[in-house]
Amino acid sequence: MPIGEAIFTQRAIRRLKSDPIPDDVLETILQAARRAPSGGNLQPWRFLVVRDPELRRQLAECYVAAWWHRRRAMGITKAEDMPRDNSSGMAALYFTTDAEHFSRAPVHILVCNVSQADNVMTACQNLMLAARALGIGSTITRIGEPSDERVHELFSIPPEVDATLCIPLGYPLGKFGDAARKPMSELAFLDRWNQPGPWLDTLLTAR
Repeated sequence: MPIGEAIFTQRAIRRLKSDPIPDDVLETILQAARRAPSGGNLQPWRFLVVRDPELRRQLAECYVAAWWHRRRAMGITKAEDMPRDNSSGMAALYFTTDAEHFSRAPVHILVCNVSQADNVMTACQNLMLAARALGIGSTITRIGEPSDERVHELFSIPPEVDATLCIPLGYPLGKFGDAARKPMSELAFLDRWNQPGPWLDTLLTAR
């Protein structure tokens, strides 16, 4: 798939089939991820691939606990509290009201950071674009407290390594396509702040 097509049709996919991802397909995705750019070529990422069903189940529990921990700090304690106009929050409820939905993904990739001097988001984007090009859905999820210690123990991750980002991978039940994005006039300026450029002011909406 041309890179442009992958970029313009990539969106967060949470409804995933449990069908296994072949080894060669997964290797291609990981090869793309490790080729991401990093400051000073530090390559701070490490990819911990989780396929074992029981480990996926426990990782799902960690994610759900961490997600609700963050939402409770915002005054959201149950699904009904999520504002209906919060589209990403509403979509995330699919993973967080039933841990089985998260664990159903046949592969979870913990994208770990071994350096405090750089981040791993470029590797995450490469990974997800490669997955999209191969017909595999993904989304970035964050774990963290209060599950951080449990995640480190579960996978024998050294305590100094950040292991908060997890990308579930699977063949989609839904469709790829445009994701909702702000109009260009809010995002891209020409020569001076807030000065519009000649580009189309198109607002993308999810389909």
